[in-house]
Amino acid sequence: MNRVEFHDFFGDNAPIILPVIHVIDHNQTANNIETLIDAGISGCFLINHDFGVDKFLPIIRSIRSCYTDFWIGLNFLAVTGRDAFPVLATLGKQGCRIDAYWADDARIDEREDQQIEADEIQNIRKQTGWNGLYFGGTAFKKQRKVKPADYTKSALVAGGFMDVVTTSGIATGNAAEISKITTFRSALPNKPIALASGITPENAADYAMVDCFMVATGINIADDFYNIDPAKLGLLISECHKMGDTL
Repeated sequence: MNRVEFHDFFGDNAPIILPVIHVIDHNQTANNIETLIDAGISGCFLINHDFGVDKFLPIIRSIRSCYTDFWIGLNFLAVTGRDAFPVLATLGKQGCRIDAYWADDARIDEREDQQIEADEIQNIRKQTGWNGLYFGGTAFKKQRKVKPADYTKSALVAGGFMDVVTTSGIATGNAAEISKITTFRSALPNKPIALASGITPENAADYAMVDCFMVATGINIADDFYNIDPAKLGLLISECHKMGDTL
């Protein structure tokens, strides 16, 4: 997938906003999705921050049954595509479509010439037949640190293994260094890049070079890890509309 295809898919040339919902239960998740729908947002990611995948799966199924047309991506916390793709394929066979998977760690190793783990993940994805979008964490928060001098190589390697190269700041809620993002953009001029930490309505314009904002803390209710603030979301949408007008 290239950048043009990514933006055409979502119907906008500005950075695509894909909020991240930290799931508690069906009702809390549904309430947040309703907030997104009311704001004109076309999709989101769901993440099981507080419990295991086994408890997460019934909530995913119930949410999909209620929102059959909404774009839904998943993050199984700390689970790579190797273990996630078979689960996603099984969900699909059960009639529960999952549109994307975001792995915190795509197992890219810029220090090595051979990408043994990333190759394995890619092969498993093909074997399962799951055909959603793969957002792969690269030089990502809470994973092995990548030296800034190696960002270019890391990005270049990642571009061969995933649909959307996904990076972040040093921690949840921390903005990424702009120099890091410009390095990724220079390395991958035609590949979709997502930024998954630290985006707020106030700093979004600084990151206009990326293709997707995966955002939670920056649009959540103050001191609330689990629920989106419609006003903050509206401000971010307005900022992205301004970017779209100038791109």
